[in-house]
Amino acid sequence: MKNFVALVGSESSTSTNRHLLQYMKTHFSEEATIELISLTNLPIFKKTADRFMPEPALALINKILPADGVIIGTPEYDHAVPALLLNALAWASYTSHPFVNKPVMITGASYGSLGSSRAQAQLRQVLDSPEIKARVMPGSEFLLGHSLEAFSEQGLIDEETSRQLDGLFKDFLLFVDISAALNNTDDIKKAQSEAFSWDDK
Repeated sequence: MKNFVALVGSESSTSTNRHLLQYMKTHFSEEATIELISLTNLPIFKKTADRFMPEPALALINKILPADGVIIGTPEYDHAVPALLLNALAWASYTSHPFVNKPVMITGASYGSLGSSRAQAQLRQVLDSPEIKARVMPGSEFLLGHSLEAFSEQGLIDEETSRQLDGLFKDFLLFVDISAALNNTDDIKKAQSEAFSWDDK
């Protein structure tokens, strides 16, 4: 059974992105364990001369490192990834680089019809950055629009949406297995991420 961590990209306890990840944790419990990670306790990212890492940031990294994969639930604020999530990714790429070649699945929910599509596109760019180098599952957008009306006590109301999520999660399980075999550049990418600095540009 795979072990995943799911990053909740919203600080709201009633966020539909959090609700979606909680649904996935329960719905796919026979296929994987999914631990939801709140990002609200992280301080604002700041570089220091001694490259200090606060305890919440170290705790986040120590959750990501052993995980078989990461699921990220991102809202969309002003057509972009929320600051809360970007802040977490900044800490996770500062002194350690747990995302290098780590399989990632992106989900997103929104009250409107677009389901955080622009935020998801931006997040893919961020995860591909030199400091992060995550391995994001291609062709895998899960866009949950009208999310306030998307759930019942039994789960996702729309049957087609439910089937889509089931299919994408099965693909992610396979993607994780394939990624494990694509390991010939792991050490090189890790070294490149550790050596990279925007200060030298």
